[in-house]
Amino acid sequence: MSSSITQCPGCYTRFRVTTEQLTAHNGIVRCGLCSAIFNATEHLQDDEPSPQLTLPIAHPENDRTETTQEIEVISDVANTVEPQASRAIVGSDELETLFQQIAADESAQTEHPKPERKARQWPWVIGALLMLLVWIAQIAFYLRVDIAAQLPGLKPALISYCDLLKCTVPLPQKVELMNIESSDLEADPAQPSVVNLSATLHNRAEYAQAYPNIELSLTDIQDKILARRVFYPAEYLKAGEEEKLGLATNRETSIKLHLDTADLKPVGYKLFLFYNRQ
Repeated sequence: MSSSITQCPGCYTRFRVTTEQLTAHNGIVRCGLCSAIFNATEHLQDDEPSPQLTLPIAHPENDRTETTQEIEVISDVANTVEPQASRAIVGSDELETLFQQIAADESAQTEHPKPERKARQWPWVIGALLMLLVWIAQIAFYLRVDIAAQLPGLKPALISYCDLLKCTVPLPQKVELMNIESSDLEADPAQPSVVNLSATLHNRAEYAQAYPNIELSLTDIQDKILARRVFYPAEYLKAGEEEKLGLATNRETSIKLHLDTADLKPVGYKLFLFYNRQ
């Protein structure tokens, strides 16, 4: 089993290492004096070994492995001191090979890992805040109508926001909360071909709603549709009623239309409320 001399680059202590020992850990060893880890292959010494290398090694009383008995620690100052003073005799419980020290160190690091340095958290905080703002902006866009209805104080801010996105904040359009409370269709006594339609709309929502469109269908005696027409808010609102203000909560509005039916001679009618898709 061949051996070589390697020197610790930290404290310049020299060691005798065998080829098998270097191969086992790819040349990585730990200095038994200063605990520095280095590649023994890169620090092999070509000079003649110190005379101390030839000194007999003190064998502990307990059994030791062959690797432990063949490794000695040699200091560069060994030539200037008495051999007896420079040689350290250690007991079996204290003697360790370089490779045993490495294994023990790795085991200690596994059992007691050093706490990792905490990464800076502020980039994550900024990223989370940006994502929150994007999420709020999306909610404000898709629910702007409902938000403006439930929180009227936010409507000016929503309108300004929509100005940037080229959108609008219309009044709510919940047709299921808009009822026709009463309606009547009767002939005009003064004009036989004219009928008068009267109806009352009631907004049951807890907020103002847009005026709906009204679809009128005239039917004959067999309930077949003779004619159909859609009336938009601008066509049936009274003077002074502004379409953009909508019908206030729990309010009613009366509608009266005069229709020229010509020769249709309707005997019935149907009314249907609806909104155009926003």
